[in-house]
Parts: sequence; structure tokens; C-alpha cells
Amino acid sequence: MTDGTVPKPAWKRCTGLPASESGASQSRYRCATLKVPLDRAAPSSGTIDLALLKIPATGPGHRIGSLLFNFGGPGGDGVDTLAQAASEYATLNARYDLIGFDPRGVGRSAPVTCVDDRTMDQITAEDDTPDTSAEEAAYLARRASYAKACQAASGRLLPHVGTLDAARDLDAIRAALGDPKLNYFGISYGTWLGGNYAHQFAGNVGRAVLDGAVDTRLTTAELGLQQAAGFQHALVDFGAACARLGPKACPLGGDGASVAAATEKILARLDRKPLKTSGGRMLTQSLGDTGAAAALYSKQAWPYLAQGLVDAVKRHDGTLLLMLADLQNGRKPNGAYDNLTAANTAITCADGADRYTVADVRRLMPRFREASPVFGPSMAWGLLQCTGWPVKGDDAAREVSAPTAAPILVVGNTGDPATPYAWASALVASLGGGAALLTLKGEGHGAYDSGDACVRRVVDSYLLDGLLPAKGATCE
Repeated sequence: MTDGTVPKPAWKRCTGLPASESGASQSRYRCATLKVPLDRAAPSSGTIDLALLKIPATGPGHRIGSLLFNFGGPGGDGVDTLAQAASEYATLNARYDLIGFDPRGVGRSAPVTCVDDRTMDQITAEDDTPDTSAEEAAYLARRASYAKACQAASGRLLPHVGTLDAARDLDAIRAALGDPKLNYFGISYGTWLGGNYAHQFAGNVGRAVLDGAVDTRLTTAELGLQQAAGFQHALVDFGAACARLGPKACPLGGDGASVAAATEKILARLDRKPLKTSGGRMLTQSLGDTGAAAALYSKQAWPYLAQGLVDAVKRHDGTLLLMLADLQNGRKPNGAYDNLTAANTAITCADGADRYTVADVRRLMPRFREASPVFGPSMAWGLLQCTGWPVKGDDAAREVSAPTAAPILVVGNTGDPATPYAWASALVASLGGGAALLTLKGEGHGAYDSGDACVRRVVDSYLLDGLLPAKGATCE
């Protein structure tokens, strides 16, 4: 709500935050909750609490206002992530209060829940590339059972956790903070959320950075196909870097293509023979695929993928690949899961009317396999994520046109597997107006958090001084 009825957050000392990655003190961090309507069309439906984290501006220099973050997902939290990664934004923190928030349905903000941790262990390990009619039947039954469990546990929430509502929450947070404009830093899915906010509230946009852009005009199948190709491209780039280390350090192949082919064989073998791990769980093909994909999000994780693949071949040990998969699946060392998977499904299925059938999967499978022999098949079957979901999706969440909004800075990374670079220029076109594009010729998902000094300089200059880069600006 933007009519002044939103109460101001009552900031208090935080409790239960994860430690900062830099080891910095969190004594100045403050936490609060903000009540927002569950259903803005039905005020009698009650309210939910949004969890907020504030890291006050440190100075020197004039305080600009608040800078709200969304780190992606959908389903990724903002409170814990900002608490851990705040040192990455120290330059911005000089003149902005950094604000992390858990979107509705996520983390500490009325989280969507579906199944218990033991069931999640089974779901993440089970075959997500069925090869036989029996495996296919088991896969479909598991999907149906999961949707039923989500409806039973969170049915009241499910119709109200999509991006349309989350964008309205952003404006409620802006108003509660007392900021006349929303200054925003969105990463990955956060670019979708930021774009939809700009469409709904064009006049309230301040300085907004959208890093790791999503092309919301694409269908779910088109998004998946382009993402599969992106991950395959990143796998070959990883393979080339691995091969350059020589056969002793990288006994997987002599070039990028051969390392990628070896990875395909290693992961495919897990379908027949899962590997043991140090914790007693088995590394299945689906977990292996997830672990390999997880490592491609950041170039810094490539050595772990290389070692994990070597361990699988030489020691028949899947421990390292399983660790990577657990990070991607939101599984903590104690076996507890965050609600990333549940929230991801709920938000994804609220944000589009696409619903696919098994026939669609079979029709599209050759294209997915061509895009990525390694990741394509599981991503094709993943098209059924929302089939049978109890909530009908709303394509209005895909609208991001904002030609009258203040200029927005979109950042794209040419080696990004999860949000392929072409999506960045597509988002600039969809936004319209004065949106600008900054290109990083790099590897990994997103650009600012890669640590590239050029990207940070350009983005910081825009957020701190309002200076957009020249057309065609590129960092290498």
C-alpha cells in the first residue's frame, strides 16, 4: 500500500543471522517486520509479515536513501543473504542503508512449506530423467504428490506469492522506509521482480540495477531451452580451463569439448550406479547433475567441480558433487532444508499460465538434448513443474515495460549460464525508455558479484552519482 497506512518498521537488534562471510561485526544491523495484506483485493484476508534487515549507511558523504536487494531465485531469501554478503556492497553502504527482505512466501516471510526434510532428501535424489515407463510413472506420481502436499500445507498462501504481489510489497517497503523513490539492486529473478515493479510503479523508480537479466517475454520452454544451452556453453568453458591445467590436474580431456563429453559420461553412469559419499547418502544422477550445474554459477567453484569429477572417476566417491548439489538445493549440513524449492515452485507457477504435458516434453526433448546433452533432459522434464499445480498462473507478472520510468541499468555477462547474455539486451528493449546495458565479457552467473573491478566501478558510479554508462559499454 502507498496511501500512508503502512506502519513504520520497528527496528531492533537482529537475532539468528548467519555470520558474515568477511567476519565483520553485525552489531549495527537492525531487523524488523512489516505487515502487508495477504490479498490486496480482499482486505479481510488478513496480513502477513515481511522480514527486513537494515544495515545503516556508514558515511562519509550524503546519505542517498535505502537500497533494496533481491538476490534471485525465485525463492531466494534476502535477509540472511545480505547479512552474509554485506561486505560485497561496502562502497554502496557508505551512502545507502542496505535493505534485505525475504519476499512473501520465502524464508522468514510467511514461508511456503510443502514436505519435511526426509521427503526432500528423497525428492532431490530421485530420477528426474525417466527412461522407462515405470520411471516415468514414478516421476509423474512424485510431481502430483508434491503439489498435493504444498496445497495441504500452504494452500492459503499459494495464490498470493507471485511477482505481482511481491512488486506491490516492494512499494510498501519503500513507503514504510520513507523513501520517495525505490532504489533497487536485483539479481537474476530479482531483475524480473524489478522490471515488474517498474511497470506497475514507473513513477516511483529511483536508481535501479538489474544484473543477470531474465527475458520475461519468453515462454517457459524457451527459457529452459536457452538456459540449457547456456549451461552447456559454460560447461565447455569450464572444460577448456580444466584442460589447460594439464592431464595430471585434469585427467578428463584435452579440450573443452572432450571434458564436457567426459562429464556427460560420468553423470550418466550415476543413473545405473550411484556413488557413495562420506555422509552415507548416495550421489544419484539427478544430484550429480545438480552439483555440476551449481558449480557453473561461479568461476570460483570450477576447481570444486573438477575435483568432484575426478573423485567420481578415480575414487568412486561422490562427496564433493553431493556437497555442491546440497548448496544448490538449500540443504544445510544438519540435513534441514530452507524453503527455496517450495517457494521457487509456488512463485514460478504463479507467474505464468504455461502448463505443459508429457507429450510436450517428448516433442521438445530432441531440442533440449541438442541444447545440452548433459542438462537438457532434466530441464525438459522440469517443464512439468507447474502441471497440476493448484493455482492458475497469471501472465501479467511477465510485463516489464516501463518507458516512463527513470533510466534503469541492466547488466549482462556473456558467459552467464543461468541467465544467458541475450536476455540482457532483450530486457533493455522490454523496459524501454532510457534503460541502458552494461556488458561483462566474463564467466558465471551475474556480473557485479563476480568481483570484476570494471563492473563495480560502473555500477557504483550509477548508484552513487546517477551516471549511466555510454552506449555499448563493455567490461573485459
